[in-house]
Amino acid sequence: MSEKSAFIISREELKERLGEPGLAIVDASWYLPAAGRNGREEYDAAHIPGAVFFDQDEIADKDSGLPHTLPSPELFARHAGSMGITADETVIVYDGPGMFSAPRVWWIFRVMGIRNALVLDGGFDGWKKAGLPVTSKATKIAPSLFTPAFDAAKVVSFNEMREIVDRGSAQIADARASSRFTGRDAEPRAGMRSGHMPGARNVPVTSLSANGELKDLDSLRQIFADAGVDLDKPVVTSCGSGVTAAVITLALTSLGHQENRLYDGSWSEWGGRPDTPVVTGDAE
Repeated sequence: MSEKSAFIISREELKERLGEPGLAIVDASWYLPAAGRNGREEYDAAHIPGAVFFDQDEIADKDSGLPHTLPSPELFARHAGSMGITADETVIVYDGPGMFSAPRVWWIFRVMGIRNALVLDGGFDGWKKAGLPVTSKATKIAPSLFTPAFDAAKVVSFNEMREIVDRGSAQIADARASSRFTGRDAEPRAGMRSGHMPGARNVPVTSLSANGELKDLDSLRQIFADAGVDLDKPVVTSCGSGVTAAVITLALTSLGHQENRLYDGSWSEWGGRPDTPVVTGDAE
């Protein structure tokens, strides 16, 4: 069996580590409106014992005009501290279906200086199917001091993205479905143009996992090769609003790829502006 990512944790291992000192468990469940699911409500109804809830819409830069963009280090530190998390802990992040919204929060913790962050393979749905312990009891939290160490090198701004597209200085890996990437289907957000950035490659988020579990390293390597992404060159990840781009980031990092950054505004920003180049059809 091929090697798995060093940045994921299995259900079995997490079960053995429940209650371990220095371990923080974070429910990062977030859903698109069409899913008909609410992460906070699901957390309140049942969660992994000891888990705290990370609200991606609340812990965000609300002045950006874009959905759930990266919070400032100061805002993040306040929220992390209120969840009882310190910068020297191991943080394990999970979501409902697995490999959807959890990698985004895994990435945020890494941007803010957490060195040891992992994503639960299979998500909470897989955890429940395995008959592992859940609770509806509120997690007792002792507020802490979180000292951020912000890593700007992991983030791409709009101006940087425009320059990257103009110069072709990095590859662009887009996690949206093929039908949205090519422009065949309209974007789910009103006023958004269809298509993709010039030069972008399509790596649909659904191709990177199976049953909520990240695919093995050999499979991931082949997926990038088939998409035309050269793992020896820099990559910028993007998607609809910066959430599933982080699944590509997780996959790249798992393969030892270091020169990858995430375009936080993603298509919500690029496709929502009238002054950006957009192309349709398959990747060039």
